[in-house]
Amino acid sequence: MILTLLAGPSPDDGRRSMDTACIFVRGSQSSAGIRSFECHLQPEVAMRSSLLRLPCLCLALMVMTAAAASAEPPPLCTSKALMERPLAADTDCSTEAGVTLTIPTGWTVAAQASALLLEPPGGDSHLVLVSVDAADAAGAVASAWQSYRPTEKRPLRLALPQDARNGWDERHVYDYASAPNEKLSVYALAWRAGGRWTVTIVEASRATREKYASGFTLLQESLQPAGFQRETFAGKPARPLDAERIGLIKDFVTEQMQRFSIPGVGLSLIEGGRVVYEGGFGVRTLGKPDPVGADTLFLAASDTKAMTTLLLAGLVDEGKLRWDQPVTEVYPSFRLGDSETTRQVKIRHLVCACTGLPRQDLEWLLNYAHATPASSLALLGTMQPTSRFGEVFQYSNLMAAAAGYIAASVLHPEQEIGAAYDEAMRTRVFEPLGMSHTTFDFARVMSSDHATPHGVDIDGKTVPESTDHDTSIVPVRPAGGMWTSAHDLAQYVAMELRQGLLPDGRRLVTAENLKERWRPQVSSGYRESYGIGLQVNTQRDVLIVHHGGSMPGFRSEMMFLPEQDVGLVVLTNSDTGGYLTGTLFRRFLEVLFDGKAEATQRAATAATQRAAQIAKARAQLAVPADPLQAGKLAARYVNPVLGELRVEIKDGTTTFDFGAWRSAVGSRRNRDNTTSFVTIDPAANGWQFVVDQRNGARALIVRDAQHEYPFVEAD
Repeated sequence: MILTLLAGPSPDDGRRSMDTACIFVRGSQSSAGIRSFECHLQPEVAMRSSLLRLPCLCLALMVMTAAAASAEPPPLCTSKALMERPLAADTDCSTEAGVTLTIPTGWTVAAQASALLLEPPGGDSHLVLVSVDAADAAGAVASAWQSYRPTEKRPLRLALPQDARNGWDERHVYDYASAPNEKLSVYALAWRAGGRWTVTIVEASRATREKYASGFTLLQESLQPAGFQRETFAGKPARPLDAERIGLIKDFVTEQMQRFSIPGVGLSLIEGGRVVYEGGFGVRTLGKPDPVGADTLFLAASDTKAMTTLLLAGLVDEGKLRWDQPVTEVYPSFRLGDSETTRQVKIRHLVCACTGLPRQDLEWLLNYAHATPASSLALLGTMQPTSRFGEVFQYSNLMAAAAGYIAASVLHPEQEIGAAYDEAMRTRVFEPLGMSHTTFDFARVMSSDHATPHGVDIDGKTVPESTDHDTSIVPVRPAGGMWTSAHDLAQYVAMELRQGLLPDGRRLVTAENLKERWRPQVSSGYRESYGIGLQVNTQRDVLIVHHGGSMPGFRSEMMFLPEQDVGLVVLTNSDTGGYLTGTLFRRFLEVLFDGKAEATQRAATAATQRAAQIAKARAQLAVPADPLQAGKLAARYVNPVLGELRVEIKDGTTTFDFGAWRSAVGSRRNRDNTTSFVTIDPAANGWQFVVDQRNGARALIVRDAQHEYPFVEAD
C-alpha cells in the first residue's frame, strides 16, 4: 500500500512546526537543540486557551488521551472524514497494514487508488508511505519507488543505518542527490517490524521542509508498527542520584567523549533543589594539559534564552511588563518587515518561535563586524514572516535578542541597550543566583578559566579554532552570548526546580511567572512544544523542560524534570559535542527510570552515520579548489545585506574573506554541472556558494532554506 502525504492551505491560524527529523544534521549544526518530542496540543488551540494550561495539566490530559486511544483504535487514514478538507487538528490514524501515525494540522489528505497523499501547505512537497514485503531495506526502498513513481532515476547519495527503536526491528535512511539550485530535499526511510517494511519517501522543497519541519517530524516520529506500546515513565518514581547512578552518567560522558573526539566537558547533576555532582572531564584545549573543571567557562549559546526570559518574568512580577502587552507599547520603535505581524507581537511572543519569522541567521552570522544591538533590532524591520502568526514553529534568534534588549530598556532607558542588558542580567539574574563567573564579556572570559572552541576539519578531525566567529553573537547576545560554567548553570537549574526560590529561601521570581515560560506556545515536533525560551517535552509522559545551545565550537544542554525534582547541565567545547548532548538526554532518563538501554546504541549508530557522511562529503570536495574554476572568480563581490566578499588566491589556495572572518574554500561539481565553492574552515565548515550570473555579472549565491543572497561582482 502507498501513502502519499499531501497538503493545502491551513483552515485557520493555528498549527505548530519544528525540526527533529533532520536525518542528516551534522554535529556542527544542532541549532536550537530541539528534540523530537512535543506536548501534543491542537495547533488552533495552541495560541489560545490551551496554551495557557499548566504543563502538568497538559501531561494529565495526554495520559488520559493515551488511555482513551488504547481503548479505541484510530480510524483508517483513508477514511472519507480525513480527506474532505485540510485537517483542523493533529489527527491519529492507521494504515491498512496497521501502522499508526499522526497527520499534522493543516495537512491535506487525498486517496488515489492504494495511495494516501498528504502535503503540507504550499503544495510543493509531500511524504509517501508504502508498506511492502522485501528481503532487505534496499529491496523495500526499490519496491516503494516502483509503486510510487517507476520512472524515478534520481541517484542515491548515501545509505545509512539508523538505530532500532519505537517497535521497529530495523531502520535505514537513504539520501538522494540533488543540486543546490534544485532547492530540494529527497530521502527515504525503510523501517521493518517483523517481516513487513514501511517505507517513507519524502520529496520537499528546502523552504517547505524547514517551514513545516515540525509536521514532517511529527509524521515520522509518530510512525509506530501494529501492536507497539510506547515506553512510558508515567507514575514511575525517579531513582535517586546516588553514587552508582552518578557513576553511570559519568561513564557515559567519558565514553562518548572518546567516541566523538570531544576535548572537554563540564557536567552538573541537580536533585532536590541542590547540586549533587559538578565537575569537568578532559581538557580546555586539545594538545594542552589544562583540565576542565566545574568553574571552566563555556559559551552556552541558546541556553541564554532561558535566562533572558527569566529577566522578563521578574519584570512581569514587578508590573513593569505584562506577558500579553503589545511590544510596541513598551518599545514604540519595534518593527518587523510586516506591519500586521508587528501589531500582533506581544511580550511573550518575542521568544516563542511562533510569529512566522524564520531563522534568517546569515544576516547576522556573515555581516557582524560593525553590528550593534541597535542595528540588530533595526534588522528585524527588514525581515518578512514566511508563515502566518501562530501557524508553525520558526526559530528566530533576532526576536530573542529583541526580548532582552527591550526588557533592559525598561529598566535602564538612559543606557545603550547592550550595556543596559548586561547590567540587568548581572544584577537581576546572575548575582542573585550566585552565578559569579557567568558573563557576556569576551575579554573577561579570555583572561580566565575558559574552554577553547573546537571544530572539525574536512576529514572530520577535531581541531582547535579561534573564538573570532563566536563573537558574531555579541550584537545579539540575549539570544546566545552567555559564557557560563557547569557550576554556575546548575544554580539556575536548581532555582527552576525550587520554582523561583533562592537557596536562602528568598524569592527571585514568582512560581506563576517562572512557570509561564514552561507553557507551550507552539508545537515543535512529536510530543514537544516550545514555551518562552524553553522547550517542553512529554514524550515519555513525564514533564521535561530543557534547552540546547550551539555556536561554533560549543554545544550544550540543560534539562530539568520538575515533578521528579532532578536536572542536568552539560557543556562541551566541540562541534561534535552535539552527539553527546543528544544521547545524554536519553541516557539520563534511562538512569532515572530504569528505561530501555538505547542511548549507547544511538551513539554508536550516530558515529557510523557521521563517518559515512564525512567520507562522502570529502570525496565530492576538491581541496584545494579547482584552479580552473577558481581562476574564473571575480576579485570582489557585494551583497546589499550580507556585505562584501573578497577572493584571494595564493599558493594554490582560494580564500573567501568576509572582513570579520575568512575561510579557505574547496570546490564541488554539482549534478547540474554548476560549481559550488564550500568553506572548509573548522569554525564555518560547509557554507556553500554557487557560481552563477546576475544581469551579465559574475555572482556567487549563498542560501539558507528560505532565502537566497546573491553576491555580485563589484569594482
